[in-house]
Amino acid sequence: MARIHDVVFDCRHPASLARYWAVVLDGYAVAPYDDEELARLRTLGVHDPEDDPSVLVEGPAGAPRLFFNRVPEPKTVKNRVHLDVRAPDRDAEVARLVAAGASEVGRHEDWVVLADPEGNEFCVFPE
Repeated sequence: MARIHDVVFDCRHPASLARYWAVVLDGYAVAPYDDEELARLRTLGVHDPEDDPSVLVEGPAGAPRLFFNRVPEPKTVKNRVHLDVRAPDRDAEVARLVAAGASEVGRHEDWVVLADPEGNEFCVFPE
């Protein structure tokens, strides 16, 4: 039986979007850059992690990883896949995520649709 290993986001600026999602999700953080990874990036002509074309965000043990990969084209239509997140206080979480850079797209009876800083929709549900 298959298990989710990575969720991959195509985006214009992986480092900033990775930082945003690390703020959104409890227990997640941008993977640290060790000397080996910095050397690998330099071989690709990348001298600053801010310009990394593929940034990893890791969560708690066993949780799916998030990868943010640079693509040349911007998002132009609705996501075909999106994340749903849950929070004890939905409205407080929506306010926190908007303050962190999200925008509110719509409200429904049980959930709120937000868009991350690059326009990728996701939903916030109460626990």
